[in-house]
Amino acid sequence: MNRLLTHPSALVPFQLNRPNARAADSHVMACTQLGDKFLKQIGTVLVLASMLAVTAWAQQSTHIEEAKAGPAKPAVKATPASQKLFGTLSIASKSVEARKNLEMALDQYENAGFDEAIMHAQMATEKDPNFALAYAVWSFVARRTVPAPEALRKAKALKTKCAGDECLLVQFLTGAQEANVIPAIAAMNDLLARHPKDKHVLYLAGEWLFFQQDFERAAKLWSASLDVDPNFPPALNMLGYSYVEALEPDPQKAVGYLRRYADVLPDQPNPQDSLGEVLRMAGDDSGSLAHYAEALRIAPTYVTSQYGRGDTYTMMGDYGLARVEYEKALKIANNPEDKLHIEFQSALVHFWEGDSGTGRQELAALSIKSAAEKNAAEQFEIDYARALLAPDAESELQILLALENLFAASAPGMTEAQRNAALASVLREEVRVHAASNDAKAAQCDLDKLAKLAGDSRDLLVESYTESGRGFLSAAEGDFAKAAEQLAADLHAPLTVRQLVLVERKLGDTQAAEKALLRLKYLRTPTAEWYVATQTNRINAEGVKP
Repeated sequence: MNRLLTHPSALVPFQLNRPNARAADSHVMACTQLGDKFLKQIGTVLVLASMLAVTAWAQQSTHIEEAKAGPAKPAVKATPASQKLFGTLSIASKSVEARKNLEMALDQYENAGFDEAIMHAQMATEKDPNFALAYAVWSFVARRTVPAPEALRKAKALKTKCAGDECLLVQFLTGAQEANVIPAIAAMNDLLARHPKDKHVLYLAGEWLFFQQDFERAAKLWSASLDVDPNFPPALNMLGYSYVEALEPDPQKAVGYLRRYADVLPDQPNPQDSLGEVLRMAGDDSGSLAHYAEALRIAPTYVTSQYGRGDTYTMMGDYGLARVEYEKALKIANNPEDKLHIEFQSALVHFWEGDSGTGRQELAALSIKSAAEKNAAEQFEIDYARALLAPDAESELQILLALENLFAASAPGMTEAQRNAALASVLREEVRVHAASNDAKAAQCDLDKLAKLAGDSRDLLVESYTESGRGFLSAAEGDFAKAAEQLAADLHAPLTVRQLVLVERKLGDTQAAEKALLRLKYLRTPTAEWYVATQTNRINAEGVKP
């Protein structure tokens, strides 16, 4: 699987990279009244407004209060539909070639072909310069590589020229990139109500939930898309990830879906790449290497599989071979983002080897390089790791404060939603450091900033970081029962899960502690955060190991 949206704990741009969020305030969330029996059955309504904290981490489903039906809203003016995308979604464009190119763009996007998706979306805009959805898809795909703000602006400028379904999809695709995501969620809710059995709509809604760390509800949507098309490749792929990253991981089921994915697309590298990654997470390193090798046999320049082999060798402790694979990956990388990420992963090997001094020197050099290239995503990945791997708390806070200042305003190379998630992760780490240093006043100040960011953005990830940040402070103050509830807001950040293990041990709940350790086990990947959460070091002095 190609690198995902930024998960601020692992920071592989952009892997957003984990589960249901919690509130930064006391408002009860509301969601759109869908009224469709199908949607009620699968329970996958996207959430509007803020979320309430759940009282037990074993009960991670989001509390939803549906809004009562009110008077019908006036119809929004839209251009009459001229044709239908995939035969179901109405669009205004009269160009058949533009429609076909956009269908190819979405198909490529769903199957992790981001460069090809962007190319076809651009071709669709050439065939019809007023095709709002084509620009929206272009910008939406580009956020997975290098954001395209010009395409985003064009999509928003043309949204008055779209047809009914097209207007909703444009609102979702553009709104998901903004600081406030509520309009995007409302649009997707409406699309799900109108097209509850459209596999493409189900996929996009599920993907959004996945990147908001709500893997269980994402899986329900993708399962629903398989009811429509049992061999729908992107759903099979993402279900594999969902089951290994779920609150109660099921690696056997995850691998089963990915094997089906590989059977459906036997000549494509991404199914093998996904198997390589998920098998590594599940602890099957030899299987991981074999599937990465198969992906490279199919496509010798498939760079994610090449550096994926380096990642697996790192986890195996074979650091010499890890560097060999990273060097091979550098030779085939064709963009600055991949090259910086590969150099970053190679630098992290020093820490695994026990040579932190050299590791810090190389990370510092990469930080300068990423700043010079104005690559905000990679700069965040590198500097967040530098903070976690700093020799002491004071040095870590200096780096974190610099990051906070950097991402306090718009950052080139990041959407607003991505910037919010990055800033939230920095603030939460500041909370953790201050709480660990018994500076409750500074920790509360950081929490206040987080709460404001959550309230302004209504972003589920930011809300989950806020609540889990409260958990770090509660643990430092000795309120372990409260801390356990709060830390449960984010069970996909290794440091949060590590803290939960310690809290459950303090409470004497051995079973809960073991359950948290199991979560930590399946977050297995060679990131800075997994390293500091599972290896003996300054942060993990207690020696928590999954």
